[in-house]
Amino acid sequence: MRSTIYSNQAPAPIGPYSQAVQAGNMLFVSGQIPADPDTDQLIEGSIEDEARQVMQNIGALLAEAGFTFADIVKTSIFLSDMKHFAAVNEVYGSFFKSDFPARETVAVLGLPKNVNVEISVIAYKA
Repeated sequence: MRSTIYSNQAPAPIGPYSQAVQAGNMLFVSGQIPADPDTDQLIEGSIEDEARQVMQNIGALLAEAGFTFADIVKTSIFLSDMKHFAAVNEVYGSFFKSDFPARETVAVLGLPKNVNVEISVIAYKA
């Protein structure tokens, strides 16, 4: 079974993709950027503020599908510059208690709307 997940507590997609897709026991959350879901405008502030907003957006999509951060098995973090690694890592880590997901973090040439951080996740529920 495949279903599209949508939450008005996360920013609307900026292209032809779904916020998240559930396929059986798995949830695939599209890359989230630091946009305020109420206005769809990018938040202004520190890299920590940006990372926190990204994680909150992910949390909203997880909740909409009946998942939690504990269900995440894989994350992909994209940064505009590796100088943001430590700050983003600290915020990211605060959303997990134990049994951390597998992950990669990469610096890329550019991200949508010139943001500094984008994160996508895959979750699994037994």
